[in-house]
Amino acid sequence: MEDKDDYKFLKIRDAIASINQRLSIIGVILEFGLPRKTKCSDCSCTLKIIDESHQKPGISVNVFTENMDKLPHIASTGDIILLSHVMIKTHNGEVCVVYNKKFSSFALYKGKHGEDFLPYQISPRFCLREQDKKFIAGLRKWMLEFKLDEGSSNFFMLREIKEGVRVNLACKLLHIWEIAQDEWMAFVWDGTDTPPTSICTKLEDEMYNQLPLHLEPLPLSRDILRTFPVVGTILRVIIDHSIQKHILHLLKADTWVKLLNVLCEVNGGLWYGVLTPFTKLRYMSNEDHLLKDCQRIYDARLSLTLGRMPYWSFPRPSLITEVCDEHTVFGTLIDVLTNSKVTNIFNCVVRVVAAFPWRAEDFCSPLGMYRMRLTLEDPTARIHAFVYADDGEKFFDGYPSVDILTRKRNKLLGVAVSNDGKEIKNAHRNPPWMQCCLKSYRIVRNDIWGSRCYRIYGTKLLG
Repeated sequence: MEDKDDYKFLKIRDAIASINQRLSIIGVILEFGLPRKTKCSDCSCTLKIIDESHQKPGISVNVFTENMDKLPHIASTGDIILLSHVMIKTHNGEVCVVYNKKFSSFALYKGKHGEDFLPYQISPRFCLREQDKKFIAGLRKWMLEFKLDEGSSNFFMLREIKEGVRVNLACKLLHIWEIAQDEWMAFVWDGTDTPPTSICTKLEDEMYNQLPLHLEPLPLSRDILRTFPVVGTILRVIIDHSIQKHILHLLKADTWVKLLNVLCEVNGGLWYGVLTPFTKLRYMSNEDHLLKDCQRIYDARLSLTLGRMPYWSFPRPSLITEVCDEHTVFGTLIDVLTNSKVTNIFNCVVRVVAAFPWRAEDFCSPLGMYRMRLTLEDPTARIHAFVYADDGEKFFDGYPSVDILTRKRNKLLGVAVSNDGKEIKNAHRNPPWMQCCLKSYRIVRNDIWGSRCYRIYGTKLLG
């Protein structure tokens, strides 16, 4: 630095070479983790900062304070932080900045769109200096032209996630909802389909503990669903209660974000993510290539005749059904749920994950008429669809014996069987993808949307 008073403010490149020294540093916040308690009862959070001297991968800043209120409350990635009297250390072979609660201090400023030099948060020990303004102005000017290229190898698409594994996701925040008092859920999307899961429940569980249609306690309104993309999984993301007040104000619908260290799990055969104190958040610019890749995948799928078919059903669904209406355009189940007509017909590729009643001898009423409910899923949604009367006769090809109906049911629901055709107890089920025709209808004249139901029609289960 040219001015004598400025010598302690180092560029990141120079700070990295100053191991075990106390110094001051300024940088742009690339990402930040959520506050958490340490084993020593302190509170901590982790930031990653960059400047023009060290753009990739940045340097981590580990902040330790006596309580949550004294941690940096960052409004957005891209904001600027001044750190005074911090130590440069090495941890697991990597150089990092350590903020000590006894002698370090900080100030937070708006990023490239900031119009003044007033910090929006300042720690008690931080001393504002007139010469700090030129450093802030310099970083703001640099950020106007800066574009971060991280590569895609560190990020997973939703079609690549695995149960029990923490991943980094680049995704669009579609909706944030308080699903119960002080319980929040985010709905995210990247245009790809999550992998189909094995169904762990027994067939008979559907009587008293049916598979959920969704993970939220109440279904989303049709108005909200109509704002969602019609292709690609909408992943439900649970926000850990301990971090809600630190992250909710940062989650804005209709924005693209990078969520680092998201735990992926399955409940009732439905995927969900969990934001924990170890999750980190970044916003994405409209020029980010990951965003463009997601949008390109979505646009390509919409342009294809078969683009609404589940990714996991390609090159074609299993040949266990034949349908009478081959010319109806394929639709996803979210297309079905959000269609503007109460009564309509659809051609879908789905899995049947549950049936009620589940025993073949109960598929028909005492009067000999089919009446059963199937739970259908594709990557976008789950619904109940009924097999009723003549449509059931078509579906099961008449009224075959109980043994034949059982065999058809097992094929439809992915029930594992031995070589001699007997069911394997406690085995997970893997239902095949099948094509079927659906029709929607209402059952109450004065409540056409609230009473809307779905039936399978014009579909025959083969074999």
